[in-house]
Parts: sequence; C-alpha cells; structure tokens
Amino acid sequence: MAPFRILVADDHEVVRKGLVALLQAQPDWQVVGEASEGREAVDKAQQLRPDVVILDIGMPNLNGLEATRQILKSNPQARVLILTLHDSDQVVREVLDAGARGFLLKSDAARDLVAAVEALRRDKTYFTSKVAAMVLEGYLKGGKPGATFTPGRNRLTPREREIVQLLAEGKSTKEVAVALGLSVKTAETHRSNIMRKLQLHSVSDLVLYAVRNNIVHVVQAGLE
Repeated sequence: MAPFRILVADDHEVVRKGLVALLQAQPDWQVVGEASEGREAVDKAQQLRPDVVILDIGMPNLNGLEATRQILKSNPQARVLILTLHDSDQVVREVLDAGARGFLLKSDAARDLVAAVEALRRDKTYFTSKVAAMVLEGYLKGGKPGATFTPGRNRLTPREREIVQLLAEGKSTKEVAVALGLSVKTAETHRSNIMRKLQLHSVSDLVLYAVRNNIVHVVQAGLE
C-alpha cells in the first residue's frame, strides 16, 4: 500500500519538528515536505502533491488561509488541516470558507494531531465541538458555513489579500512586486485600488485592517 503523504507548514521550527515527529511515528505515514512560510507551502504542495497539508494559520508572506485557497485551487483532492491558537467565531468561519477539512488548536496538537490527520485520511472532517456546532448552525440557517464575513475583506481579490499581507508585514511596494512577480507599477496600482476599496488612508490603517481580519497575526508573548 502506498504511504500516506503529508506536508507540514509552520514558521516555528521547534513546533514544526514536533509535529513531524508525531506524524512520522505512525506506520505508513510519510512527511514528504516541510515549509516555514505560506508561499513555500503552496509551492511544495504543487510539487509534492501530498494527501494532507497541515498549515499554521499565522505564517509570514502568505497566511494559512490564503495558502489553503491556493493549494486547493491547484489540487482540489488535497485535504487541509489548519492549526491555530484561537477558535474565535471569525477564525472558524474563515477556516471553513477557505475549504479546510480540519481545524485544530495548537494547544491540543500533541494530544489530537494524529486523530485529526487520521480523520482526514479516511476522508472525514475533524473539528472541535465548537466548530461543529457552528457548521450545523450554518446549515440550519440555510446558508453555507462561513458565510458571514467582514464586508471589506470580501471585496478584495485573492491577489489583493496577498498584497495586504505583504504590506502589513512591512514590505515596500518594490518588495511586494518582487515577491509576487509583478512590475512595480502593477504593485502600486494594486495598492492604490486596495486603499480606495477599503477607504484607508495610511499604512498604519492597512496594518490595523489586516490584523482585525486575520490576514496577519500579532505576536503575543512569544506564542506565535
């Protein structure tokens, strides 16, 4: 039987190596790749075609939610498990909307990671009871789970959300252009369009918007 192939992405090496050790201990499971940031995770997922991708939600350059969208666009058969520090309603909705099949708190990873990945291996989902309740509520209301989002964020295209993250992380327009393979003029146009769409007037406003909408994550007490 072919090994079950897993890709692990987390920007903290100690955390990532711990996850890999737990996974490699399982018979017939193979960690085929590791990534330390979101864009690398997308590239490796395209190259390696893993069965399951484990993504930290708060990675630099491309967060786990955007990485999930891009990975599933190129490989719809992949199953994504999101790791996060928080299970706020907004985070849960965004994880579901991105298309992830599983959601695991980092505080529970040592205990529940193997069970979560095993669920995805069996083509099931894995969510905390809180998330499951929200999924059910979404269906009972007749809408798809994750439908209630921040209006401003919904107006942004995937490319614009990438640019918001890079700008909020402190990159210049030129650095954004290089990172995304765009001309500086195109990156400047995107930036102007974003500021106009969101009615923002400064980079500090943009950073605040990105934090509030989980595009970037604030590091608190060394937890992320």
